Amino acid sequence: MPSHTRSPMATGVGLAALAAVTFGFTTPLVARAGQGLGPLTVAAALYLGAAAISLLARPFVPRSGRRLARTDASRLGLVVLLGAVLAPTLYVAGLGRAGPTATSLVLNFEAVFTAGLAWLLYREPVGRRVGLAMLLMLAGGALVAGGAGGEAASFTGVALVVAATAGWAADNTLSRGLAEADPLDVVLAKGGIGGLITGGLAVIIGEPMPLPVAAAALLALGASGYGLSLRFYLLAQRRIGAARTGSVFAAGPFLGAALGWVLGDRGGASTWLASAAFLAGVVLHATERHAHPHGHEALVHDHAHDHRDGHHDHHHEPRITGEHTHAHAHAPVTHGHEHAPDVHHGHGHGHEETGGG
Repeated sequence: MPSHTRSPMATGVGLAALAAVTFGFTTPLVARAGQGLGPLTVAAALYLGAAAISLLARPFVPRSGRRLARTDASRLGLVVLLGAVLAPTLYVAGLGRAGPTATSLVLNFEAVFTAGLAWLLYREPVGRRVGLAMLLMLAGGALVAGGAGGEAASFTGVALVVAATAGWAADNTLSRGLAEADPLDVVLAKGGIGGLITGGLAVIIGEPMPLPVAAAALLALGASGYGLSLRFYLLAQRRIGAARTGSVFAAGPFLGAALGWVLGDRGGASTWLASAAFLAGVVLHATERHAHPHGHEALVHDHAHDHRDGHHDHHHEPRITGEHTHAHAHAPVTHGHEHAPDVHHGHGHGHEETGGG
């Protein structure tokens, strides 16, 4: 049995939490910076900011994964359409109607949709612990949606944001197939293409262009909340799969709601109850453990890996330490250890082994 110095779940949860933090604070700030602008214009600025930070970082950040290939084109096209064109446009349109606090917390539905799609498409295990976490997330989203409708936020705005979370959830699930590609390349392609499409549509329909200060603010928010955040998200997804990454990422909306509350968009009692439900769900994921005997078939693939993880025992001359990327082979093996639904652990589970505890 290979030994592991730290839980693979904990590493992935930490990266997903970083993604949540860098994204979470953006919603109330986007609401302020985007006042008077159309949703396509705001979406374009956010995703062009994400592309810009990725381009600027490329010379300084070592590669962490394979290069994008021609075979990724169709998947990447869907990711751009759903996650960088449709979803952000719906999100910005809903934000203007529902307000930043309600919008931030309704974004929690992204985690629920992501978990469902990850189970449906990839058979990522969802056992009692993960199921309870998702129920808590769903309850939190329902509380804030109900509270928003009763306290003044537009039901139409909430519905638009929920539709946006469905688009982002589909994007998240499709991105699982790109998780082993270098995340900076993915962010650059997604942000650049998505920003050009939404920006072009904004010009065609005649949306007002932002003043320099607003443009700079939106580009900066896009660099942090959509560029850095997406990079952390993809790295987390590589380690713990789409469902768990999406669930931990749901902590981000609470941060946005908290900042919205500080800035004057106050929620009621339902906001605090929802926040407690989100926090409990994240804690359940962060403390999850999953281990059982399982088999690996012979495999040749190319992805970022570290020789201390118990699955990569090939040799290099001279010796390489730390994470690196190249094509490599795995011999068939059967063993048991703690693991997450990463690139090496896509095996199925019977009803008795579906989530750990």
